[in-house]
Amino acid sequence: MLMPKRVKHRKSMRGRMNGLAYRGCNVDFGQFGLKATEPGWVTARQIEAARVALTRHIKRGGKVWIRIFPDKPVSKKPAETRMGKGKGAPEFWVAVVKPGKVLFEIEGVKREMAEEALRLAGQKLSIGSRFVERQD
Repeated sequence: MLMPKRVKHRKSMRGRMNGLAYRGCNVDFGQFGLKATEPGWVTARQIEAARVALTRHIKRGGKVWIRIFPDKPVSKKPAETRMGKGKGAPEFWVAVVKPGKVLFEIEGVKREMAEEALRLAGQKLSIGSRFVERQD
């Protein structure tokens, strides 16, 4: 699964997700893409599940780009623990996604196959997404 090799701070604050994505909102590498339509956290497990669904459907043909990276640690306290005694240990990693961000890109396959593959990948994510095409 994806995670950073090292980070400056082991634990991070939750932050805010208001506004639109201005960077990474165009299909730059491939021909087709999957664009986020709502804000949210996408976990490393969800990214991997979407990648597997995508590559399985295109039968390892074409090329796939993952445009997001889970670089934010999310901590949790153990179940049935009393309040206090500090922040919990980091449990998993998430990528912060804003509406308009391109999540996956694909090229080297037909439009119908790419559309279905990206639809299947989008079902693995916890946020809404839509199919987009490169604007030349």
